[in-house]
Amino acid sequence: MFNKRLIELAGKNMKYVYLQVMCKVLILVFHIVLSFTLVNLIKAISDYDVGFGFAFLCLVIIDISLNILMLSFRYQNYFAFKTNSQIKWLLREKIYQKLLSLGSSFRGTIASSSLMQLAIEGVDQLETYFGAYLPQLFYSVLAPLILFAVMAFVNIKVAAILLIFVPLIPISIVLVQKIAKRIMNKYFGIYLELGNHFHDYLLGLNTLKINGAEQIYLKKADEEAENFRKITMRVLIMQLNSVSVMDIMAYGGSAAGLIIALLEFKNGTLDLYGCLLFILLSAEFFLPMRLLGSYFHIAMNGISASEKIFNFLDLEVDEKGNKTLIKNQAIDIELDGVSYSYNNDITTLKNISFSLPQSKMVALVGRSGCGKSTIASILSGRINNYQGSIKIQNKELRTIADKDLHAHVNLLCCNSFIFKGTVRDNLKMAADLDDSVLIKALEVANLADLDLDYQINDGATNLSGGQKQRLAFARSLLFDSEIYLFDECASNIDIESETLILNQIKQLAKHKTILMIAHRLSSVKDCDYIYFMHEGKIVEEGTHDYLMSLNGYYAKMYRTQDNLERLVK
Repeated sequence: MFNKRLIELAGKNMKYVYLQVMCKVLILVFHIVLSFTLVNLIKAISDYDVGFGFAFLCLVIIDISLNILMLSFRYQNYFAFKTNSQIKWLLREKIYQKLLSLGSSFRGTIASSSLMQLAIEGVDQLETYFGAYLPQLFYSVLAPLILFAVMAFVNIKVAAILLIFVPLIPISIVLVQKIAKRIMNKYFGIYLELGNHFHDYLLGLNTLKINGAEQIYLKKADEEAENFRKITMRVLIMQLNSVSVMDIMAYGGSAAGLIIALLEFKNGTLDLYGCLLFILLSAEFFLPMRLLGSYFHIAMNGISASEKIFNFLDLEVDEKGNKTLIKNQAIDIELDGVSYSYNNDITTLKNISFSLPQSKMVALVGRSGCGKSTIASILSGRINNYQGSIKIQNKELRTIADKDLHAHVNLLCCNSFIFKGTVRDNLKMAADLDDSVLIKALEVANLADLDLDYQINDGATNLSGGQKQRLAFARSLLFDSEIYLFDECASNIDIESETLILNQIKQLAKHKTILMIAHRLSSVKDCDYIYFMHEGKIVEEGTHDYLMSLNGYYAKMYRTQDNLERLVK
């Protein structure tokens, strides 16, 4: 199991693997020295021929050997740590760089939960491969040859028999690998799928509870967990069976060597002390290969994970152009025949055409699921594989560099993320400005009572939904982009705050390109132009008064919402 691409990826970090092998060889050499020293000391004691100088020399050799063994073990662990830390850092850096190259549209190619599993647990699985398996692989080849070269001077026949039995272990490993590879690939695939679904169930738990569907998905989760348990048991059975086979090979070979050594002693071709030396060292012929077999099963997880990681790293990146948007120049957006589908069965957008002129406040409205947020995702670069034409400053969206697009387009959603830290930290992510400017932005967002040094918890659990929305709005204002896409930005907030935010958006519309996406129609009635979407198409367009006069989709939805609000009041 020698993965060429992983070795090439390690590059200069392979030196730490070789240093581990050197430490292992050093441990073996001084183990042999200790064994020879002890046997010679026993021989001298049994012959009553122990001089002070000889005994002192043996004790010095034993003391030096033990110290070198201790240092070798210590540095072996140190080099293993260096290997693991460097390789994991390198892989995670490559995953991160790949994410940057894919841009915000990466969600179309891999689920966020799968990506997390690959970047965290998947990379961690390679720790055993580089830190234990690979050094042991090289050492397992060297150790029997070194032992044979030394023990051949004691008795070449016994040494040769021990050496012949050694390849039986890797042969059993190769046979097991053919079965193990299929099982491990299936195991890791089921593991990723289970993680994806668990993540989805967890995020949608509130919705499931509201709709009374939690028991249905609980049953599905149980079935998936049971499938994962079964494949895990198959992996364990395979590992236990292979371990049993390797133990038979290792201890059987060691026993065969000892039996031959005893027969040689009986025939007089090997003395008692040579026989004792084989007893002390025969196991060392097989232990490296036996340990390699143990690491093999753990390393298989790493190899399966690495294949998934390389599949992600090999994803094709849609090459976008390098055109840039010109600062301080009118930015108009034109959509012409834009269509998009998340899968082949359902088309979300159907031949959408409309314009977003600068210094106008344009609204996109309609019922949930009609495709409003999809248009915002396309305009912000989160979705690339759309059909049709979108022009910004007469430049096709596909030809605009991602970095430049993100510098000019500001998307504010109803669930914008608030980071753990102070209010100041969150605001300065948009722009590194003086506190006076930050305070003014908070005032505009009706958050004047929120101190800049106020500490926000992980997930912003110590802020209300409205406070989170208004803080995201304040941060969005500080970013000062040319294009603002407001996707339900006035949801989860009180009427007073909504009025303040809508007034601020009107001020922005005097010199910015604004697209307002809303479900609540009363928040967009003052917009310069309104497009109403239905089932992926624009079915009505015009001002609020004109759309009300049509008595169509827009008018019916507006009156329904108005009646409900009156009823609540």
